[in-house]
Amino acid sequence: MRIMAASAFNLKREVEYGSPEQNAAVREIVAAVRTKGDAALLEFTERFDGVKLEASGLKVTEEEIQAAYGQVDEEFLAAIREAAANIRAFHEKQKQKSWMEPAPDGTLLGQIVRPLRRVGVYVPGGKAAYPSSVLMNVIPAQVAGVPEIVMVTPPATGGRAGINPYILVAAAEAGVKEIYRVGGAQAIAALAYGTETIAPVDKICGPGNIYVALAKREVYGAVDIDSIAGPSEIVVLADGSADPVYIAADLLSQAEHDEMASAVLVTPSAGLAKAVSDEVERQLADLPRAAIARKSIVDYGAILTVDSLDEGIAVVNRLAPEHLEIMTADPLDVAGRIENAGAIFLGAHSTEPVGDYFAGPNHILPTNGTARFASALGVDDFVKKSSLIRYSREALLKHGGKIMALARREGLEAHARAVEVRLMKEQVKDIGMKEG
Repeated sequence: MRIMAASAFNLKREVEYGSPEQNAAVREIVAAVRTKGDAALLEFTERFDGVKLEASGLKVTEEEIQAAYGQVDEEFLAAIREAAANIRAFHEKQKQKSWMEPAPDGTLLGQIVRPLRRVGVYVPGGKAAYPSSVLMNVIPAQVAGVPEIVMVTPPATGGRAGINPYILVAAAEAGVKEIYRVGGAQAIAALAYGTETIAPVDKICGPGNIYVALAKREVYGAVDIDSIAGPSEIVVLADGSADPVYIAADLLSQAEHDEMASAVLVTPSAGLAKAVSDEVERQLADLPRAAIARKSIVDYGAILTVDSLDEGIAVVNRLAPEHLEIMTADPLDVAGRIENAGAIFLGAHSTEPVGDYFAGPNHILPTNGTARFASALGVDDFVKKSSLIRYSREALLKHGGKIMALARREGLEAHARAVEVRLMKEQVKDIGMKEG
């Protein structure tokens, strides 16, 4: 693993979102689903997944979901249930309440917080299965109070129409009752615009391949989306007290995601830098996904040496990583100085997979430096907020002149007159009352 001074590392990572050909293909798929509905879904499912379906077979039946329970092991079932409880407990603490605040002059201001009506969750499921993503997307929406949550996931490849049983069980445990066997850009288009079988949603969330990401970008505006996620990232900030075996294992836990994942160690300790580099090579030797992890490490991994922990903190804040592990003598003190990170893991035992699967915070996080302004998926992503404004006669008479002055300064005379006509009528009423 290459070791270099932080000053020599390109802290801004450019990620291209699809080739011109991929973007054109996605636009074609979205347009076809928008105009042809179910017929396009069936055509693309046969073309891309090798699965021939009828429209009546798009929806996963309750019998299939129940049958899936017989295909998963008890250890998984117990773990997914406890993980779901942890995730729900964490997100319950994020809930906001509506509020109203009356003033003595009769003015009333407030905010009404309402859940979205219908949310679509995309879950990858062709060649790989991510039941943890089901929980991370569905549970915050449930906690927010979303009444309709629909899940789409591709059928198994190679002509089989079945859905991975671990995904179905995770969905059932999370409370999803509406599931469709459709994936790719066509699934995103169906959620956004609706078909004869799938009703449109208000928001789409969930990870997917490049075609899914591009489709989400294509339909944004017709619906909301969670984000356009980039490759996974981890940064470990460590001093000489850290264990190189732990750090190497954690760097590889992200590198094995895909060839474009980024794994970076930032440290003021030259000894730790060398030890981690050697340990990464040792652990790579028998890693099942070694080819993927090695390419990630070679192309996007690095060990950055800094002169001090203070410089290391500055580097981390510039990188704004998706995942940040702090392995220093006092990780909590360091965490207070971190401004930009999607999730922060404190200490030697808080390895990143703890957050991926079980602890409770959401693992859907901002990537590619967007932690400078974005946050983990949460309850707020599934609610909308309406401002509440009631002005009394007294308040309008008191402040109307100021409102008119601001409107006229912007050249919006009709705005000013909307206030002025009320002031004039109220003044007439006051004169009449005095004369009476």
